[in-house]
Amino acid sequence: MIVVREYDSSRDLADVEAVERRCEVGPSGKLSLFTDLLGDPLCRIRHSPSFLMLVAEMGTEKKEIVGMIRGCIKTVTCGIKLDLNHKSQNDTVKPLYTKLAYVLGLRVSPSHRRQGIGLKLVKMMEEWFRQNGAEYSYIATENDNEASVNLFTGKCGYSEFRKPSILVNPVYAHRVNVSRRVTVIKLDPVDAESLYRLRFSTTEFFPGDIDSVLNNELSLGTFVAVPRSSCYGSGSGSWPGSSKFLEYPPESWAVLSVWNCKDSFRLEVRGASRLKRVVAKTTRVVDKTLPFLKLPSIPSVFKPFGLHFMYGIGGEGPQAAKMVKSLCGHAHNLAKDGGCGVLATEVAGEEPLRQGIPHWKVLSCDEDLWCIKRLGEDYSDGAVGDWTTSPPGSSIFVDPREF
Repeated sequence: MIVVREYDSSRDLADVEAVERRCEVGPSGKLSLFTDLLGDPLCRIRHSPSFLMLVAEMGTEKKEIVGMIRGCIKTVTCGIKLDLNHKSQNDTVKPLYTKLAYVLGLRVSPSHRRQGIGLKLVKMMEEWFRQNGAEYSYIATENDNEASVNLFTGKCGYSEFRKPSILVNPVYAHRVNVSRRVTVIKLDPVDAESLYRLRFSTTEFFPGDIDSVLNNELSLGTFVAVPRSSCYGSGSGSWPGSSKFLEYPPESWAVLSVWNCKDSFRLEVRGASRLKRVVAKTTRVVDKTLPFLKLPSIPSVFKPFGLHFMYGIGGEGPQAAKMVKSLCGHAHNLAKDGGCGVLATEVAGEEPLRQGIPHWKVLSCDEDLWCIKRLGEDYSDGAVGDWTTSPPGSSIFVDPREF
């Protein structure tokens, strides 16, 4: 007898943590990445507008939790539409929104797999999505995770949708130099919201509640990079506000925001040989002893470490990628001051600003896999039609609450 019910933190925490530990068994002889949710199984969904966690329980007298799943719902941009009533000579492009659900954190105890528990958890979660008006559901998984891909595309009706890249850069023992030709300006949340809505609201997956993201306690700020030679780069008091800035932008500029994942979860790399650990420690010692050499070093990832996540990356102009690189350097120094081991982001595979994002290929994932499913046929999608069949754009907006 398998019963699927809502997670109860007052009685389920220890059992859920036990299942998480049993699932964290990496391939023998290979490096594996493990996640510690810091005693809060809801930490990766609780910042979303609507969320739920379900557990699968087995047994009659002595009940045992053998699986769990998490899900959340939000409103995002799924396409664009033209405002034909706009009075200017050119039609105004506006975002087309849909209610999107996200499935994450599906776990089934190794001793109870191949019994349909995962499928039952997904179906129950999808039913909750439908009851709460979600039009689409999507999941993110590793491209080579055959079990996960087969479950969702083979049994649950999902289709492969987008293949973004996860770019990860280590946080060195030395500070990264930010170009003296660039001025980095920190925006207040209201101004940051205005900039994102005016410039990026038509980007695929842009969250309708971007204000909630930017005002969240885990948000470390939004930063704009401009040429120091521009009128906006002269120092304090030169920022005119987002609306005026976009009306008269410099030749090149860029923006990104930083999210503190360190206070939500910690990561740990396991399975490394003693030699690899010694080499990594040696690079840190040299970097810390001789920081002026600016030598790249491997952080201490073989014990629990935190990360900062960069999101909302965008910009314009011929030097936009260089502006992004300066912002990434600024974000690196924030992560160093915050005691993080790595700095990460996720972008579309064809993101034009990708070349400005420093990352180590050995730590990164060239193709993350997002799969999507339409939950009902009675929804009106307006000009976009069925979102699941739409071609990918050059950019996506990755919500930090779901990373």
